[in-house]
Amino acid sequence: MEFAYEVEVLHLLVSPAHAYFGRARDGAADVPSEDAEHIEVVAGKGIVGDRFFGKAAHMDAALTILAVEGLEAMAAELGVAPFDPLLTRRNVILRGAELPPLLGADFALRQGGAAVQLHAGRQAHPCAWMDRMLAPGAHAAMRGRGGIRCRPISGGTLRRGPATLLSPVELVPAAAGTARVLRPSRLP
Repeated sequence: MEFAYEVEVLHLLVSPAHAYFGRARDGAADVPSEDAEHIEVVAGKGIVGDRFFGKAAHMDAALTILAVEGLEAMAAELGVAPFDPLLTRRNVILRGAELPPLLGADFALRQGGAAVQLHAGRQAHPCAWMDRMLAPGAHAAMRGRGGIRCRPISGGTLRRGPATLLSPVELVPAAAGTARVLRPSRLP
C-alpha cells in the first residue's frame, strides 16, 4: 500500500562548496548557492553540481529535505521574522509533509509522470551555525526539525512547484496552522 500526499517544492539548493565551516564568529564562506528552478538527481551519487555529489562518505546523505513548516514554527517560538529557508543549506525545501515518519523508508517525489525515488536514512541534524545564520536559539530549536538526509535510489529532475510525495507509511499532516493541508490518498 502506498500513500500519496500533495506537497509543494518551494526551493532547490545546489551548492558547490561548504559555506559553514570553522568558527561561526569568523562568518560564513562566500560560496555561491543557487535557488535553482530544477535540479538533476543521479541515483547513488546525489545532485549534479552539489558539494556532496559522488562523495563516498556522503552517499547515504547526498540529498537533504526540509519541511518549511518546522522553520515557520521555530521563528514563531523564537519571536523573530520568518527565516530564509536557504540559510539552512538543505537541498529541497517542501511545504506539506511531516518528514520524520519517513526515516528508514523508501519514498518518492513525483512531478508530472516522473518520480525521483529516495531512501530516508537519517535526520539532518542542525549545526551550531544556525544560531548565527538564523537567530540566537535556532540551533536548539531546530533539533528534530532539521529535515532528513536521503540517498537517491533513482535519478531524475526535481522542479520547484507542485509535487506528490509517495510514501509507504501514513504521514500526519504538517504543522497545524499551515496554509496547505495534506489530503492523503491510498494508491493500490
